Amino acid sequence: MSRIRIRIAVSLGVVYGASQPGYRRYVALGDSQTEGLWDGDETTGLLGFADRLAVLLDSLHPGLQYANLAVRGKLLGDVLREQIPEALAMEPDLITVCAGMNDVIQPGRNFGRALAELDFLYATLADTGATVVTTTFPNVAQFLPLGWIVSKRLARINIAIRAAAARYGFPLVDLYNAASMRDWDTWSYDRVHASPKGHILFAAAAAEALNLPDSNHDWAQPHPDPTQLSMTAGAYGKLRWTQDNFFPWVWRRMRGMSSADGRYAKRPQLEPVCARTDDVVARGAQP
Repeated sequence: MSRIRIRIAVSLGVVYGASQPGYRRYVALGDSQTEGLWDGDETTGLLGFADRLAVLLDSLHPGLQYANLAVRGKLLGDVLREQIPEALAMEPDLITVCAGMNDVIQPGRNFGRALAELDFLYATLADTGATVVTTTFPNVAQFLPLGWIVSKRLARINIAIRAAAARYGFPLVDLYNAASMRDWDTWSYDRVHASPKGHILFAAAAAEALNLPDSNHDWAQPHPDPTQLSMTAGAYGKLRWTQDNFFPWVWRRMRGMSSADGRYAKRPQLEPVCARTDDVVARGAQP
């Protein structure tokens, strides 16, 4: 194996040499985090934690078929209507689902309905017989100027996620309590979406939840020398977030628009893992 290939494998969290029965059909569901926003770009292509996890699984047991149905901006209702029917038709034996943050930040009084949709989503996935990995949401409110607005909803949805995982026996990735989620460089500049480092940590967390060979809890540990922001840098970051993210988001909602408009799943069908991920990595979607 070439040195370049080895370096790419390490950046993806790949473990070579393992041989054991594995998953054959993996389908990833959700929104921007699963789509891989900020792990790459629109030119090089997006990778993300689900793609990285798929590469890891394929390295352990080659031949994995993988689909990623996630699209940024999708609400839980969208996942139920649009992604679930397609996923069920693929008869996956592994599903990851990370959805609900857009419902948390959505204005209005429909959050109770969103929680009911989340419960129905989990019940539907439990009936498939597949292994279903889900995750609590990290405390993004700690970084945002208006974080206090969503903190109560964030707590409610995490309680619902933990309860469902316990009820159905789903492997759970607990991002909320992981110290590594409080490191600034785990996040992109918008402080809501993961950076490439964050996506690597998410993939490692999912690997631990699945009890994959050589997985461990190191992903949750804080950086030994965390980045410290000055008051000026912190104030500038909040101003930039408000200008570049909050105001455009409000403007879209006022016009009944979403960041999902006109976008489609990047991997809508099951196909070999390396059909696209190798190409994306080769074009620069690395940390």
